[in-house]
Amino acid sequence: MTVHIRPLHDGWSLRAGEGRNVPAAVRAAGAIPATVPGSATTDLLAAGLIDDPFLDDNERLQAWIGATDFAYALDFEWHDDGAERVDLVFDGLDTVATVSLNGKPILSVRNQHRSYRVPVRAQLGDGSNELRVEFSAPVPAADRAALELGPRPHVNHHPYNALRKMASSFGWDWGIDTATSGIWRPVRLESWSGARLAAVRPVPRIDGGDGVVDVHVELERTANEPVRVIALVGGVEQIVPVTAGADAAVVTVRVPEVQRWWPRGFGDPHRYTLDVSVEDSAGVRDARQLQIGFREVRIDTTPDADGTPLRVLVNDRLVYVRGANWIPDDAFPHRVDRARYERRIHQAETANVNLLRVWGGGLYESEDFYDLCDERGMLTWQDFLLACAAYAEEDPLRSEIEAEAREAVTRLATHPSLIVLNGNNENLEGFEEWGWPARLDGATWGGFYYHELFPALVAELAPHVAYTPGSPFTPGGVSRPNDPAHGSVHIWDLWNRRDWPDYREYRPRFVAEFGWQGPPTWATLTRSVHDNPLSPVSPGLQVHQKAIDGDVKLTGGLVAHTPVPRDMRDWVWAMQLNQARAIGTALEHFRSLAPLNAGAIVWQLNDDWPVVSWAAVDGDGREKPLLYAMRHAFADRLVTIQPRGDALAAILSNETETAWSGELVLERVDAEGAVLATETVTIDVAPRVAATVGLPDSIATPGDPASELVRARTEEGTGWWFFADLRDARLEPARFDVLAATTGEGLRVEVTARTLVRDLALLVDTLAPDAVVDDALVHLLPGETAIFVVASSEQIAADALAERGVVRTGNDLVAGAASLTITESELAEERA
Repeated sequence: MTVHIRPLHDGWSLRAGEGRNVPAAVRAAGAIPATVPGSATTDLLAAGLIDDPFLDDNERLQAWIGATDFAYALDFEWHDDGAERVDLVFDGLDTVATVSLNGKPILSVRNQHRSYRVPVRAQLGDGSNELRVEFSAPVPAADRAALELGPRPHVNHHPYNALRKMASSFGWDWGIDTATSGIWRPVRLESWSGARLAAVRPVPRIDGGDGVVDVHVELERTANEPVRVIALVGGVEQIVPVTAGADAAVVTVRVPEVQRWWPRGFGDPHRYTLDVSVEDSAGVRDARQLQIGFREVRIDTTPDADGTPLRVLVNDRLVYVRGANWIPDDAFPHRVDRARYERRIHQAETANVNLLRVWGGGLYESEDFYDLCDERGMLTWQDFLLACAAYAEEDPLRSEIEAEAREAVTRLATHPSLIVLNGNNENLEGFEEWGWPARLDGATWGGFYYHELFPALVAELAPHVAYTPGSPFTPGGVSRPNDPAHGSVHIWDLWNRRDWPDYREYRPRFVAEFGWQGPPTWATLTRSVHDNPLSPVSPGLQVHQKAIDGDVKLTGGLVAHTPVPRDMRDWVWAMQLNQARAIGTALEHFRSLAPLNAGAIVWQLNDDWPVVSWAAVDGDGREKPLLYAMRHAFADRLVTIQPRGDALAAILSNETETAWSGELVLERVDAEGAVLATETVTIDVAPRVAATVGLPDSIATPGDPASELVRARTEEGTGWWFFADLRDARLEPARFDVLAATTGEGLRVEVTARTLVRDLALLVDTLAPDAVVDDALVHLLPGETAIFVVASSEQIAADALAERGVVRTGNDLVAGAASLTITESELAEERA
């Protein structure tokens, strides 16, 4: 017989156990239905025993959950099917739990990031069986573990670094503190005989024009007889006999003239199906099918005259990294399904992102996440799960970290999109810069993991994946870990202490984190916070602002650019626009430094709940203006105007496979649209390079800075330079005509300006729950037109655009509300 899988997802119940401040209603309810995969919090929510933890200040009211034990119970029928072995398999238990079957303890665990397999045939009864999973409260469990291991520095109010639970489940400076428990990934019975594929670990490489994959197979057996392992890929089959008693084999398959897997923008992400099976005299016993890709990856850190680069090369092609950091997409990650991953990755593609960095305070992401990235050519970088803390190098933590890392590398290295495994987030910097040595007083802090264990595991299990010891880090240790001249950096003095124009003072080789806060969309904010009145400092919104002095920093980062609005809708727009302008400024500057700078990864793409944060997509999955700033700055062909000493220059960045030829029109223009000076330059920018065009004094020198600007135009992109920031500019209230019509694409909106319009955006989140617009943050001179398409599953009427807060501009914040005339029209066929 082949392996028979029986999911054990239906029929579970959940009961609260010992804990502080457990509500009487929860005690009275007793056992409630439980969803598996799931969590105690979401089961309590489904039973109506708690309110939605994402709303208002419910997080505070539900702190008792993290201090409470919970027990899951399942009664199920099992009948002997003749299999020689039956295993109980948990893909994920969160976190400290004891499992018993028919009253007998069979498993004790304390690591969310591992799977577990237990032979249970001897414990199963023919007929009715009782399965119990008893979880210890995670908050006191972490406290006890910290006492046993010894206190070590961390950045939270819980010692998350003492327990192998998702760090951000204890809260973060953007995250809700859930500290829940549960069977968070699938559970099943597996029945099998003879032999089983315990692990299949393909290691693909390229040899000349051929693809070669070494398929490493680990076996489990119930009988010591010879077996055969068969691997088939690209139409080529290889068979390796395995002697009686042996538990491992390597099958090497050579695929002639292989098609390589390429990242977005470089070619097709070609994948091959790999079929692996094990058979004995009775036939096929187990089989596995994987999708693999053939590609080469290298991180170049060869010192040069400017310091030490960090350059990503795929198939020996330099990839300028246009990245975004990824956190768990829900504070309850079991709720994130494939469709939700697909929506989020599509939003990253909308922003022209080519790499997602999976941050080390979250998870080893799911197969769905990685499979979608493989399919779409989205590069991925996975941190090992150690973040912003010192970690003990002694058992029991050491053994758990090694076991989880070994399992994660084996699973994830199958995916061609995975190009970097990274030792930690900010722990090298923490040790060197945050005063840890004195606080550790000789205790271990994690250096063994980053410099010995993890690189050894990657070399052993995934030699086709690059390894870096941390983010940020300096290759070769020639400087401190966060030196812009060496390796990767995280830039956080901006936002925390300095204003965003200062991004231009940095000349970093590679930026792995930087960001600026902004509130969620109005629809998301008002769904999740019901304060009356709603204000930046109202109680519910304060629960949804997790950053230290976040309100102070938001205000301090705004006042140099616009006044602080008194109206709440204006406040949301002002902060969102400021966030977008900050990151757009940084990204265009970093790109203009190429090849000195080899990439930038924005903090962050997504949120795990509705919150004021650094994300481009809010906790309800809606796009903030930041996403469009990233889209513009990450465009394949970018025109940006940047200061170069006392002068200005247009930099043309061509991240495509073809030369960029044509004309660059340079103009100095006033607020009425009059061209005050102009010059046309012929351009011919080679593929994957940037070209610099100095602006002549007639263009770069304003007569009236408050009302003049520079524009650099090509057929494929436009760069803008405003001599005066919004606050200092001589701006009128924006006036424009809006022509809207329903087409097959959605609502087609033409906006024609009658005045200078800065940062025009359609904030469509209030028009329909899933409304999306294709562009935002557009500048228009008088008489110019921009076209937008608003898509939604619901039909949106043209007059809805007149609703307050939908059509916004930067002018609104300094000159008053926009004046718009909306006309609905049937578009002529040639315009549709």
